[in-house]
Amino acid sequence: MEQPPNARTQQENPKRVGIVTGDPLRLVGLQAICADALGTEVLPLSVADGLKEQGLGLVLIDAETTPQMFEVISALRRTHPAARLLVLGNGTSPDVIERIIAAGARGYLTLGAPEAEVRMAVEIVRDGSVWAPRKVLARLLDRRESEQGGAAGRPSFTARERDVLQLLHAGRSNREIATALAIDESTVKAHIGRLMRKVGVTNRTALTVHPLTRFL
Repeated sequence: MEQPPNARTQQENPKRVGIVTGDPLRLVGLQAICADALGTEVLPLSVADGLKEQGLGLVLIDAETTPQMFEVISALRRTHPAARLLVLGNGTSPDVIERIIAAGARGYLTLGAPEAEVRMAVEIVRDGSVWAPRKVLARLLDRRESEQGGAAGRPSFTARERDVLQLLHAGRSNREIATALAIDESTVKAHIGRLMRKVGVTNRTALTVHPLTRFL
């Protein structure tokens, strides 16, 4: 069956990035960071123009300059179902951030975050994981576990996996972890691969910041 034109466009260009903001300087800054981090095309999106650009894999939404932000999130979920949404704002209320994620965003980042953190958040959300303050992630995790019947939904880690996680948290490379634990580097990679599958993430950065890893 032939797919609608919008669906075909999204599949053909899954890594294009859209930015919704009314601040020209913020647009330039985010374009520079995202283009550098992702190496992809970064395009401004206009609410007034109907958010018509298609084929987007990621959309950044500036909450401070986007009126009726929740309506914009809802519209983007309808018109860009393949896109992952990352909201940037000045608010730090866990309740508000949870509401943003519940509305369909995959992450929330403060506008005052350093460039390295912006790059990390963009990469993690683009890869399908959630980015939010640790307190918010912990609350979301606790709620999910409660809905699933308690700790049954939480993966268990072996003693060696906990050792690997602790060294990952310390910023150690695979080679440094292998040396510290007196194991082969290939074994370290195997441990990290199993940990990512258990936690449900697709890269080591997301593994390190995931709230599940707080249970060490």
